[in-house]
Amino acid sequence: MQTIWLGGAEWLAVLRIGLGLWWLESWRHKDRKAWCARGTGIAWAADVAAKHRWRTVRRGFDAVVKPYPKTMAYVVVYAELALGLGLVLGFLTPVALACGALLNLLYLVLMIHDWAEQGQNGMMALISLVGLFAMCGQVWSVDAALGLFR
Repeated sequence: MQTIWLGGAEWLAVLRIGLGLWWLESWRHKDRKAWCARGTGIAWAADVAAKHRWRTVRRGFDAVVKPYPKTMAYVVVYAELALGLGLVLGFLTPVALACGALLNLLYLVLMIHDWAEQGQNGMMALISLVGLFAMCGQVWSVDAALGLFR
């Protein structure tokens, strides 16, 4: 593989860190008080799910998320923080990438009719999959320093 300036593993680390920063920005711009104390994020998602044309999405949301709105608000908000930190630091990188891809795919399916969100979720899921299969935690990571996932 020929590259300019950095090697292939380093460019993949740049991609991993950039994805982590994207997750951190998703966490940073959320009104955590509104999400966790008032339940605004889950209420919005419940409204989206209730109007969803796919019955599976409505049923899944009603079974998994709707009974636990406060817990799910914390899960969403702090999953984004954990993903961001894990990817920027390169800690448990494959786990963070797989979980990030799954979360983006869940967002993508829930908001399938919101074209503004589809580009972001599709690209983040793609970057996660590329990073996962290219083992992007090989350099500039806690994983590499600890000798994990070689």
